[in-house]
Amino acid sequence: MSGDGRESEGGEEEVRGARRIPGPRGAADDLDLESVPLPPLPPPGSATPAGSVPEQSVPEQSAREQSVPEPPEAPEALMTSVPDLPHRVLKALLGAWALSACSAEETAAVEEHLTACAPCADEALRLRDAVGLLHTDGSLDLDPTLRSRVMDGCLGRRPARIPVPEWAAPYDAETARLDALLRDIGDSEWHAPVRLRWFEEEREVSRRTTVAGVIGHLTAVDGLLSAALGLDDPLGGGEAPLDPTERTERYWSSKRRPPTRAVREPWRAQSHELIRTASFAGRNVAEASVSYGAFALPLQDAALDRAFECWVHGGDIADAVDYPYEAPSAAHLHRMIDLAARLLPAAVAGRRRSGLAGPAKDLVTAGAPGRSVHLEIEGHGGGDWYIALDSPAALGSPERAVAQVALDGVEFCRLAAGHISPVEAAAGQEGDREAIRDVLFAAASLSRL
Repeated sequence: MSGDGRESEGGEEEVRGARRIPGPRGAADDLDLESVPLPPLPPPGSATPAGSVPEQSVPEQSAREQSVPEPPEAPEALMTSVPDLPHRVLKALLGAWALSACSAEETAAVEEHLTACAPCADEALRLRDAVGLLHTDGSLDLDPTLRSRVMDGCLGRRPARIPVPEWAAPYDAETARLDALLRDIGDSEWHAPVRLRWFEEEREVSRRTTVAGVIGHLTAVDGLLSAALGLDDPLGGGEAPLDPTERTERYWSSKRRPPTRAVREPWRAQSHELIRTASFAGRNVAEASVSYGAFALPLQDAALDRAFECWVHGGDIADAVDYPYEAPSAAHLHRMIDLAARLLPAAVAGRRRSGLAGPAKDLVTAGAPGRSVHLEIEGHGGGDWYIALDSPAALGSPERAVAQVALDGVEFCRLAAGHISPVEAAAGQEGDREAIRDVLFAAASLSRL
């Protein structure tokens, strides 16, 4: 029934969702509106624009008798209609919802959707948590303690290294490369046979051992540098021989010799201690004498000699276990070649005293230019050297060169290691054949066990 007692034209379902329109009221100053026709009411269920329906009045008595009290106004949230949006649209609105940027209708639709869609509800929670991390009022200045904390963390993981002297860098590099090879091989490969080769007088000799035996040999000879630096000698100090071959035989015959990969740790610890001690010792230690028994070298040359032997024997091990092994860097190889070239005049003189080289033909005073052989090293680590022939104290000179011999850098090192014959070594020869032969055989005589 309506407020005036008339039955509604539509059913209850048709007007259930429509907003109630208050009944007409009278006012004291109203005109007589009984003769004015009332405008038609909107159909049930439709929204009425504000101000589109004028206020209607009936006689005062009728209004007082028949008007129904106006119900209280519903809250705005209850009055907001929930739009029916597809899932993809509601999912796209989740970001705006998390930022509270949706309209009231969109907010209601999203929140109603979240009660029925678990994936969207999880995504909404993640977005709402992410919004909490957006602090627009935070300072962009770095924490003043950040640098110290980063440095402390880095130093805690890897302590600062003492700079390695330039003359010790080849030994540092070659021991590291050999250690990388040793870490890669299996337990059984430590027993793989290795044949060590070198030249004695004018013939090639060899010795059979194992991978573990080669590392033991390096440990024994490196002990000469340890003794020069005041460190422990792996063979026991004062009673140990100085000759590298005798030291190796002593080590191999010792019952305490580790037969397997256990030999790696003492060798690597010794090489680390050598480098560390040389780094702390300063510049003067580079000239300290290292005795090899029959001869002596300054520590800086002895370290270069040990780097050369470490590379050569690393190649021997790599051949035995079928492992790729490259030559040293060009700068380090050049320094190894330079050491061999500086030792050649004394080697030629030593062979002459033994009757294995031709006689001196033009003796000069110490430091004066003498007869020379131009040694031209090509390719990796190459350069030009002039080898004095008649006296170790003479000065090699291009003006007094009587012959020239050309070799590849790696081939020259293999010759100095006793791995190839002097007859097969030279790539090019020109000039005095006897002088060339003396220099090539002297290079091969630099090799040893």
